[in-house]
Amino acid sequence: MKKLHTVLALAFLSASLMGGVALAQDHHDNAQDRDHHDNHGYVEHKDWRKGRRIDHDDWNRGDRVDYRQYHLSAPPRGYEWRMVDGYYVLANISNFQIRTVIRIP
Repeated sequence: MKKLHTVLALAFLSASLMGGVALAQDHHDNAQDRDHHDNHGYVEHKDWRKGRRIDHDDWNRGDRVDYRQYHLSAPPRGYEWRMVDGYYVLANISNFQIRTVIRIP
């Protein structure tokens, strides 16, 4: 009887873990379908230049960056560094106007 409980517990645990993998895969596939990019992989953005605006969705996908850790200049008041699509982007946090764009090597 103890062996039966052990086998059933292992089967249940295995099924639970596989269900999580399936959900993660489904989420990944859906994200690709929506044409989202990985924040760290390079995607060319020719329109990202000083004075232009970064799209709000691109900005929100970006990861906030500690400028000291990555040896970037201190952002002026009202600006923030983000890592988006293989770039460090320094932009105004209220209107998303770009001040600096650096491609990550």
